[in-house]
Amino acid sequence: MDVAPDKRERILAAASRLIVRNGLQCSMQAIAEEAGVATGSLYNYFDSKEALVRGVYDRVAQEMTQQVAVAHDPASSHAQRVQHYIERYIDFIWEDADRARLFDYLDNSPLLTFGEAVGIFRPFVDHGREMLALAQQDGVVRPGATNLIASFVRGAIRNTLKRRRLDASPIRDEEKQGLVAMCWDAIAVHRHS
Repeated sequence: MDVAPDKRERILAAASRLIVRNGLQCSMQAIAEEAGVATGSLYNYFDSKEALVRGVYDRVAQEMTQQVAVAHDPASSHAQRVQHYIERYIDFIWEDADRARLFDYLDNSPLLTFGEAVGIFRPFVDHGREMLALAQQDGVVRPGATNLIASFVRGAIRNTLKRRRLDASPIRDEEKQGLVAMCWDAIAVHRHS
């Protein structure tokens, strides 16, 4: 049995491309053809289409965690940490339009329960919640449920960049910094003197 990591990755990449193009209607046979493998060999890696979709979702979650949920510079303030997290999330969503569409599609997939999605994204979500909780303790982020605050920021970024992609030009740094500022202003504690 040929169970190679590169073949598994080809299958996941092919499934990702087909889901972006055609939605979940793509067949296992079409995925196998796109990956350049025999249909039967798909089942060496994924016992069902649902398992394959979970694999695609897990792949996106791992990429997001690696690129966004990174260790902070210990010398940075909690406000800087949150703003850097926002910047990295913008970069993650902007740098690959197909991955952003895939993430949006999978986020609404009927093949994954909410509990499964939470489990797959747990490391990423926990990082954001812990970072925001520390920023709240430091008095720089408004009080409230950290999971809702993080969801608000990520949703605002995804939806804004989805609209921005209608303009095919590269995102300008001032646009990116403006989005960081809007997100930060929405969640920051504003002290009035």
